[in-house]
Amino acid sequence: MGDLRRRGVVALGVTALVAPLTLAIGATPAQAASCTTSAGPYQKKVEKFLGRPVDGKQSAADCKAIRAFQNKHGIRPNIGYAGPVTWGVMDLMNKQKAVGKNPNKAGKCPTNKGRIACVNLTLQLSWIQDGKKLVYGPVPVRTGRNGYETRTGLKKVYWRNKNHVSTIYDVPMPYSQFFDGGQAFHSVGVSMWNPPGSHGCVNMTKTAAKKYWSLLKKGDDVYVYGRKPGT
Repeated sequence: MGDLRRRGVVALGVTALVAPLTLAIGATPAQAASCTTSAGPYQKKVEKFLGRPVDGKQSAADCKAIRAFQNKHGIRPNIGYAGPVTWGVMDLMNKQKAVGKNPNKAGKCPTNKGRIACVNLTLQLSWIQDGKKLVYGPVPVRTGRNGYETRTGLKKVYWRNKNHVSTIYDVPMPYSQFFDGGQAFHSVGVSMWNPPGSHGCVNMTKTAAKKYWSLLKKGDDVYVYGRKPGT
């Protein structure tokens, strides 16, 4: 389910929301790639997140900083506009950071199963715990997009394949650990905040996926809960 294809499709769905009208309608590719001079609806929040002067006005330096963030995380269109998609990613990052080292503070992931991998879809975080002891994480993850949601509930790792290649999408899925049909933990080469999400798998960085590979085994429990923003 590693979603390395169709990364541009989000632009079709959100251009009208995140780009000024002159760029959203009838703009040529060259124009669309240029840096916008328009302030977005989340201008001040985005400026604060990026450590820019918070004045709510778009400057060339603001646009450059916003575009750099958009390019880093695969956000399209990447015109430096402080729209809902860009702010949504930043807001999620803030919420993830606020969790700190107590991801199961609300006690929603079972603590009576021994070693278990937990996935919080709402915060796009995963971690491994043993009882109430945090073993690894939390780490940001990239779960299923709208229409391809990562299924919730208690599952078990039933198959592991270190060098798996998706038979559906023909893309590599390194360190795959399947826990629900075709849904698995595995590494990807895109940002964990790259919208709109995977085709159902729990995408991870290579570092996190390798650590999960070393800590989990066939038969270990996986608990998925919450709801990914936008699904």
